Amino acid sequence: MGDPVDIAPPERAPDMADMTLDELRIALAPTIANMAAFDGWSDVALAGAADIAGVDPAVARLAFPGGAIDMIGGWIASIDAAMQAGFSPEALATMKVGARIRALLLFRLAAMGRQREALRRALAIQALPQNAAQALRTGWHSADLMWRMAGDTATDYNHYTKRATLLAVYASTLAVFVEDESEGQADTEAFLDRRLAGVMRFEKFKAQLLRPRERFDVTRFLGRLRYPAR
Repeated sequence: MGDPVDIAPPERAPDMADMTLDELRIALAPTIANMAAFDGWSDVALAGAADIAGVDPAVARLAFPGGAIDMIGGWIASIDAAMQAGFSPEALATMKVGARIRALLLFRLAAMGRQREALRRALAIQALPQNAAQALRTGWHSADLMWRMAGDTATDYNHYTKRATLLAVYASTLAVFVEDESEGQADTEAFLDRRLAGVMRFEKFKAQLLRPRERFDVTRFLGRLRYPAR
């Protein structure tokens, strides 16, 4: 799968005090993820990240009013931002659509590669009934971003089916990834390729099924009856 992409934790910087809470949420989240492997997605991890970043712990808590699920959401948002920064439209344009989606998914996995224990704990928290709706919204946003980066402009029901399908692939791949002990996470990559192949086959079938067909024209039919084609 290649070397993991390390999302660097925020450095102690005076201008962090001038950030909005949304900006602070994304800036602190990667450091919280680093600490969550040992302390869980907890106030202890949040306080430690705030100390590293030189942020008032009380202000840091304001950035995550929902506690653990908001910390996880901030971490995923930071990965979304890193993914956008890591791919130029020109680079993606040289790939086929399936290859674009694959590259974006692999980037996300690599970005989480050094925080797999944090990811394991995050998935468990997201699976709790009270967090299901927010977890779905977070995953949907990431799937939507990947499709938009891949060039999708669908506005009909295809917009929703593509994102729902990709979200299912992403979620199942993460479940494999957190338990994968193979060299370079080769098993995860093979699993992802199988799932994506199925998605691409489905998209091709759907495109053929919905291809515009010549509509039946009563006037033309009656005209041919009266004046048969020569």
